[in-house]
Amino acid sequence: MRAPAKINLSLRVLGVSNDGYHDLRTVFQSIDLHDTLTFEQSPGPFRLICSDRSCPEGETNLVWRAADAIARAAGGAGPPRDIAIRLEKRIPMQAGLGGGSSDAAAVLRGFAALWGVQIPRERVQAIAARLGADVPYFLEGGAALGLGRGDLLFALADPPPAWVALVLHPFGVGTKEAYAWFDARRGPARQPPPLAARAGIVVPEAGNDLQAAVAARHPQIEQTTADLVRAGALYASMSGSGSAVFGLFATRVAAARAARRCALGGRRRALVVRCLNRAQYQALARA
Repeated sequence: MRAPAKINLSLRVLGVSNDGYHDLRTVFQSIDLHDTLTFEQSPGPFRLICSDRSCPEGETNLVWRAADAIARAAGGAGPPRDIAIRLEKRIPMQAGLGGGSSDAAAVLRGFAALWGVQIPRERVQAIAARLGADVPYFLEGGAALGLGRGDLLFALADPPPAWVALVLHPFGVGTKEAYAWFDARRGPARQPPPLAARAGIVVPEAGNDLQAAVAARHPQIEQTTADLVRAGALYASMSGSGSAVFGLFATRVAAARAARRCALGGRRRALVVRCLNRAQYQALARA
């Protein structure tokens, strides 16, 4: 199973709900950077083996929790047995690209296909929401508006094709820390800006409310955003709670040129990836 990443074309923090979670209005967009999960027969208890040594392989990992949840939904009493998952990580952790959530969604899809069981769609979606706010999005992919914690989803029309120069910093940003930094410096509520449209690329409510708070601790965020704009990006922003920064381009050539410029001779890692519409996402995720 392949687990594609996402970027947040916009992320507006509207307030804090009674349960302590932040109320969001965000636009998710799938990209073709992906992790790969391989399901293997392996006698004994369930095992997770990850290519990234910094990735936990125990019960705190969303992959493990998703395997346990889907096994119980299929009638089991705990994590599946006699199965191992090898997780090849390409999506960096703590980058705001949703790698862990996408991996969990891939597990929900993968075990249902592996066992040939029909678990009601509504139950799978409920499991996904319990695992994490972004997990339900990764069951569908494409372009989607997320409200509430980001788990109340509305599919959006597929945007025009776009390429992304994705800049990955050598540091990560924890989601809880990013929101705490935002809360510490939050001022009066602001009205979302209007739609941003250039060269056929539309970015609803362009902007990321977390970016200023994260950049106050990591100035490289703003520097990278400015570098992408100078390199010709039609729009550039931090994704999610960071630390990845992306720039949108109408052509692959333009995105590749910007990625080379923003890599700073190897001091930053820069990739060229493609935005995926819903059908492309689902085809990649099934492969």
